Amino acid sequence: MTWLLVLVGAALILFILRDVFHTIWHPTRHGGLSRLVMRSVWRLSAHRGARWRPVGLAGPVGMMTVVTIWACVVAAGWALIYWPHMPDDFSYATDLTPSEHAGPLDALYVSLVTLATLGLGDIAPTSGWLRLLTPIEALVGFALLSATVAWILGIYPALARRRALALRLSHLRRSRVTAGALDSAGGAALLDGLASALSTVTVDFLQYAESYYFYDGDENISLAGQLGHAVDLTDRAERARHPDVRLSAAVLRTALEDLATVLDERFLRTDGPPEGVFKAFATDHGRPWNGADSADGADGADGADGEP
Repeated sequence: MTWLLVLVGAALILFILRDVFHTIWHPTRHGGLSRLVMRSVWRLSAHRGARWRPVGLAGPVGMMTVVTIWACVVAAGWALIYWPHMPDDFSYATDLTPSEHAGPLDALYVSLVTLATLGLGDIAPTSGWLRLLTPIEALVGFALLSATVAWILGIYPALARRRALALRLSHLRRSRVTAGALDSAGGAALLDGLASALSTVTVDFLQYAESYYFYDGDENISLAGQLGHAVDLTDRAERARHPDVRLSAAVLRTALEDLATVLDERFLRTDGPPEGVFKAFATDHGRPWNGADSADGADGADGADGEP
């Protein structure tokens, strides 16, 4: 029974460390537990409507929940290792009776104190191998704290880049770029900038997949609501006479297809064309589709000022 508890505790610790690794440090995938928690929190909040205030808390609450589960499961795992060896292999402060402080809650207390690197010392291991394990748990606790900080510091810049791209697309929509203005060297440079920003956002969705579950409150900074304008702009640019514009449009089309592939494979599972994926993305984030077939797309279409 003693070794069974130790093996179960070690398995829990390794499971969480694996999840932390795949969530934060692995560049092409994220952990199963964190994905499940983030997706569950998102589903509970996002489908109640964009005007429901808690929808904006889905991402932060999901991350807090993931970190809390990581810490609690790791602490429980170490507690299962300590518990079978209490009180014989532990020393106690003089005001504590060992036989009265050898239960699972006491083991969890020792684990939490060690994981948090507090080192109170009222209950401490005396057996040789346990004395080696407690510093390792403290290192795990420090690594978990550092990983959490790194995760947060990575997520929010990724969100800023995504929202900046959405705002740029919103600017283009509201400025009603004409076919004549787009069919120029300046239009080619504009398309190149959008393709570059889309590539960055695609990498962000790969490396910080949890950023998908953050809701963008303002329509103008919601990429899910603005991608339709990028598709419409690409369609128009592909019909331009200027060769540089057509080349830039081809690059932008490829960037859109890559983004659609990442969104579909990791989050949406529609197995449809890029435009279908973007429509599903908009729906999942509570936004209307603003592509060429929508009223907004028609308002900004070619010939808004009489030009062809």
